[in-house]
Amino acid sequence: MIVAETKPIEEIYGFIEPYNKIMVLGCGGCVSVCLSGGEKEVGVLTSALKLKRKIDGRELEVVEMTIPRQCDWEYFDLMGSRLDEVEAVVSIGCGAGVQALVKKFPDSLVYPGLNTSFLGVGEKPGVWVEYCQGCGSCVLGLTGGICPVARCSKHILNGPCGGSEKGMCEVDPKNIPCVWQLIYDRLKSIDRLDLIEKIMDMKDWSTATDGGVRRMENPEVFALEHKQQEDKEPAKG
Repeated sequence: MIVAETKPIEEIYGFIEPYNKIMVLGCGGCVSVCLSGGEKEVGVLTSALKLKRKIDGRELEVVEMTIPRQCDWEYFDLMGSRLDEVEAVVSIGCGAGVQALVKKFPDSLVYPGLNTSFLGVGEKPGVWVEYCQGCGSCVLGLTGGICPVARCSKHILNGPCGGSEKGMCEVDPKNIPCVWQLIYDRLKSIDRLDLIEKIMDMKDWSTATDGGVRRMENPEVFALEHKQQEDKEPAKG
């Protein structure tokens, strides 16, 4: 899932300082799971902004709203005309959600309330760890399902570096395990150590952000949407 954390309140307040009526818009997707962007967090952020504004001797009116996801167009319909009531929006969705809002509502002022961090997994309550960089060319089939691109501090694709000691990474020996030790142990446990002997080719980063803005198209979804549109249109003749 996408993991994000709340921006410092001073930074968010700086965005909305000129306005007297704003919307704080939450997202019920990934960021709600990591407790940074759901309905509860909308309320917490609203209270903090109102309190800071009151300290400044002014009032702040806030419209609170949370939609299931900010990255899918259909959920914006749930907002109705609420955006017309406010001067600006603070989105506590991920960076994709903020940009989707801007594209959907180009006349609205939209500000981010979160710092989007990484694609990760909740390893234990309150702790999320980066597991994927979305590189577009997955190597998990060769590494026992453990990603060296995201989880190696140096993004090494063929075995550990000289800084690995006692199964830990030299970047942070107390908290970061050497991913290649994890890969070795995993491949050994499933009797596939032969895979670690295969030298991976130089990675093609054109499938990641180095190749420009990425885009994925699904012909089946496009065809279904086209058919639904045709069914809505009145028959000719």
